[in-house]
Amino acid sequence: MDFEGLLQDEVVQAYLAEIVGAEGMPVAMNPTEEEVVDEDLAEDLEIDPKVVRRTLFILYENDLASYRRDRDEESGWYTYLWSFEYDNITDKLNVEMKKLDENLKKRLKYERENEFYICEIDGIRFEFDEAMELSFNCPECGSPLDPMDNQQLVDAMEERVEALDEELSKVDV
Repeated sequence: MDFEGLLQDEVVQAYLAEIVGAEGMPVAMNPTEEEVVDEDLAEDLEIDPKVVRRTLFILYENDLASYRRDRDEESGWYTYLWSFEYDNITDKLNVEMKKLDENLKKRLKYERENEFYICEIDGIRFEFDEAMELSFNCPECGSPLDPMDNQQLVDAMEERVEALDEELSKVDV
């Protein structure tokens, strides 16, 4: 697999960073073509073997790595040989985009269908029913709640949904 080309993509990098965190990025960004032992990878990358193991396990949990176990006949110790499985990373990204799109549409519906009130002092936002129960006063500071215009938020969400829908139409998810 062409790891180099794939790992140049900023979206792929961001996805890997989200999964493994900053500490695990050296491992995620340096996949090997052949199977590798975690200790060897740690030595090559000059990082703590615990970080390498943790990162490999996170990649494994996300179907981006696999391993096989070899047993040394003399010592009885097991050696774990890891392989990077980045072939399906674009499919996983598409699934994540689909989830994001669905969640954003639900949130957009919620924003459109509700009337909100806000405490200008504390920045706490309430739905109409909740604000009414509070007699339109903030439960934290007691100041009056003001009607909130969420049209800018709705507009921004509509733009994001439109962009995601356009992107998703290019891929078969």
